[in-house]
Amino acid sequence: MFDPAIFPVLAADGLTNGAVYALLSLALVLVFAVTRVIFVAQGEFVSFGALTLASLQLGKVPGTLWLVLALLAISAVVEGISQVRQGQARRAGLVLLCAVAIGVGLWALLTWLAPLKLALPLQVLLTLLLVVPLGPLSYRLAFMPLREASTLVLLIAAVSLHLVLSGLGLAFFGAEGSRTPAFAEGQVTLGQVQLSAQSLVTILVSAALMLALYFFFDRTLAGKALRATAVNRLGARLSGISPVRAGYVSFTLAATIGALSGLLIGPSTPLSYDSGFLIGLKGFVGAIVGGLVSYPVAALGALLVGLLESFASFSFSAWKEVIVFGLILPVLLWRSLTTRHAEEEE
Repeated sequence: MFDPAIFPVLAADGLTNGAVYALLSLALVLVFAVTRVIFVAQGEFVSFGALTLASLQLGKVPGTLWLVLALLAISAVVEGISQVRQGQARRAGLVLLCAVAIGVGLWALLTWLAPLKLALPLQVLLTLLLVVPLGPLSYRLAFMPLREASTLVLLIAAVSLHLVLSGLGLAFFGAEGSRTPAFAEGQVTLGQVQLSAQSLVTILVSAALMLALYFFFDRTLAGKALRATAVNRLGARLSGISPVRAGYVSFTLAATIGALSGLLIGPSTPLSYDSGFLIGLKGFVGAIVGGLVSYPVAALGALLVGLLESFASFSFSAWKEVIVFGLILPVLLWRSLTTRHAEEEE
């Protein structure tokens, strides 16, 4: 029998997880709206963020560094060849030179600082420095050449990228899970609910990030350019907005949100190389509730997922995942019945 006294505790736990799912759902909606990519690999940024910080905690150089250097080298070569074909040989040389300088600087910085076991805030900055570039580099190699392809082809590319990153995560970090240090210790009492300080930090940071995204899209020129690209790619291009640049920005934001989500959830849940996929899927459920177009509805849907997961884990622990992912079915059925479908032109 359900004890009403446990309700506030489960609700607080659900809101903590739901806040992280909401961030991921916003990233998924952003990437899909701008690039038409259903970004299955969003969860990998979560696991790479947490596991990179765990490696730095041990004084090791994270395997993420070698992945970034490899992707940077390949991207530089591909971009250099593209510039040469356009008759921009000097620009191609400049691209290669910049890539070498960035790669050497990043390698020197990490090999020097990683063994020093710096303070947690500095390790967080190093983690973001490694994980965030995976977003634009992944876009350059996996999706930019396919930007005119169908949504199905882009989905296949996203699944392939997920499998590659998941395998590399296993090679870099091993199969065992890791827990990152909490940003705040102790307990906080709010009325009848006692929250861990880390849970409160997670909720507050997630809310601050959502507010920052709102101001970014509403008040900045880059944010308005992303909104224009999401509404009408051709119209945005005719207005002087580059869809390619918008794609880079959207993937950079998605990688940043994923890495921060991993850092926030890492202290409460041990994460392994494949944990991010399941967490990303729960964010995807929220994005589906929002129809992959509405940011507020996607965030609310993700909070609902967190609450549903919390209460299901208490009452029906064996069916928790089934209940959470089963939420997709009525949403898809409702949208199928209420959305007008136009016949595709031959």
